[in-house]
Amino acid sequence: MEYLYYLANASLTLRLIEYLHSKPQLRVSFVTVIHLQDGWVVRIRLKYQVSPKEDGDLRAVLSELGISYSPSKRIQLALWGLAGGQSPVDVMRRYQVAVVSHGKPEKEEIEAFRQNFIRGLGYCPQTLA
Repeated sequence: MEYLYYLANASLTLRLIEYLHSKPQLRVSFVTVIHLQDGWVVRIRLKYQVSPKEDGDLRAVLSELGISYSPSKRIQLALWGLAGGQSPVDVMRRYQVAVVSHGKPEKEEIEAFRQNFIRGLGYCPQTLA
């Protein structure tokens, strides 16, 4: 099973990652987090089909935090490349996207990206709040 959502800022993205960590029964295969200029794209792929209740619960959390996302061609190609085994660095170079995390979801990667980005800009854009 797979879920693709758009979230407005880093705080919501971190809340989603915390939720996934609290639900080991979901058996996450990988999570991809991409930062866009105006928000975050999160793709969640599960290893196995989940029960209708678990699917509903996860969709409810995702809908509370963000909206279902239909990717542009560039983002879709980047997501396919990552799922196909290309390295995040290669995907970033080829498709000009900021791959923040791919694989096991880690809050630390998102926090580090946010801190480095803010430090480089000198201020905190709304998407990184």
